[in-house]
Amino acid sequence: MDEGGMGRRERRKRATRAALSEAALRMCAERGVANVTAEQVAEEVGVALRTFFNYFSCKEEAVVAGDAAIAEAIVAAFRGRPAAEPVLAALRAAVLEVVDEDKLRFHVEHLQVLRGDPALLPYRLKAFAARERELAAAVSERTGVGDEDLYPGLVASCMLSALRVATQRWLSEPGPLSSLIDTVVAQLDAGLGTPLDRSRADANGRPEPVRAQAWGASQATGRECTP
Repeated sequence: MDEGGMGRRERRKRATRAALSEAALRMCAERGVANVTAEQVAEEVGVALRTFFNYFSCKEEAVVAGDAAIAEAIVAAFRGRPAAEPVLAALRAAVLEVVDEDKLRFHVEHLQVLRGDPALLPYRLKAFAARERELAAAVSERTGVGDEDLYPGLVASCMLSALRVATQRWLSEPGPLSSLIDTVVAQLDAGLGTPLDRSRADANGRPEPVRAQAWGASQATGRECTP
């Protein structure tokens, strides 16, 4: 077993799965989903078609698998965080531990090319729902709050959406993704009643509320206030 507790055979399986997923994503983005077959993906990776179907039921499932793998790793890292760590702090640390910016950029940019393909939509929705359930279950375990409570599902949904927003912004502006992740987690922790100013930070390096008093007054009076 290696230092992560994973055997050589399991590492090979994960590497093969990742290679098939990346090949399917790249080929479909380049040629269109309708113009790529599972056999071509298998040939690209140098494995038998039977091996492809050992991992995926179809090419569409392979295309979205990379995103799912990143989310699974985040959930696993979150479960491994110290029990006393607050939920959002643990999620932030888990994301920063897992996310490889180069790999993430590959997945997001290629998926953007395929965004309008109707063949992928049910698989993307299914994968997102599965990630949300897994993260909600992990939050429930950490907090001791049961599935009947709204909290685990709300945290999971908000966090995944926040990561999507941060990632989309990261693709269009210079700077590290980690800074945007810090901002979105700080915003979730502060609540959504007041926006945060990324150009200002408190003693702990967290963005401060944008003109909090003026903003609050505008909400109370119903008038719009420009931050």
